[in-house]
Amino acid sequence: MKSEVRTDEQLMLAFANGEVPAFDQLFRRYWDRLRGFFVRRLADRGRAEELAQDTFLVVFRAASRYEQRALFRTYLYAIALRVLRAERRRARLRALFFLPAGTKEPAGACPDEETLWIREGLGRLGRKDHEVLLLREYEQLSYAEIGALLGLPLNTVRSRLFRAREALREILVSEKPVQLSTEVATEEERA
Repeated sequence: MKSEVRTDEQLMLAFANGEVPAFDQLFRRYWDRLRGFFVRRLADRGRAEELAQDTFLVVFRAASRYEQRALFRTYLYAIALRVLRAERRRARLRALFFLPAGTKEPAGACPDEETLWIREGLGRLGRKDHEVLLLREYEQLSYAEIGALLGLPLNTVRSRLFRAREALREILVSEKPVQLSTEVATEEERA
C-alpha cells in the first residue's frame, strides 16, 4: 500500500492535533531552507543555526494556536522574520553596551571572494529591497507570499523586486573586482 504524501498544511494541522511525527516531517522538509534563510542574513553560521532552531521551537510551542490562513511556508517564514528582527535588536543592544570600540563580528566560515562581493552588494541595497530580493531569490517565495509576509500589495512587491535587482546589478557591475590571470600578469612582468 502506498503511503499518502501530506501537504505542509495537513502536517501542521495533524501536529496541532497531537501527531508528533507530523512535526518531524515538517522539520526535515524545512530545516535546510530555514537554516539557509538565517545564514544568508547573519555573519555567524552558528548563531544562524540557533535561530533556525528557535524558529522551529516557536512553531512547536504555537501549534495549538495554528490556523491555516496561508501556506505553512509563509507562516514559517513570518516567524523566522520575527526571530531575525528580535536577534538584530539584541545585537544592536549588545554592540551598544557590551562590545569594546573597534570590535568586529565573530569570524565564521571564510567565504570565497565572489560570495563576499555579492554579500557586500546586497548590503548596499536599501533594507526593504534587500529583504524582498532575499525572500524571492534565496527562499524561493512567490510574490504573493512575499506580499503576505511583508504586508505589501503584489504590485509593490514586483516593483521593489525589479528595483532591487537593477540596483544590485549596477552595484556588482560597477564594482566588480578585477582579477588578472597569472598568464596576463606574467606577460606584463616581462615587458
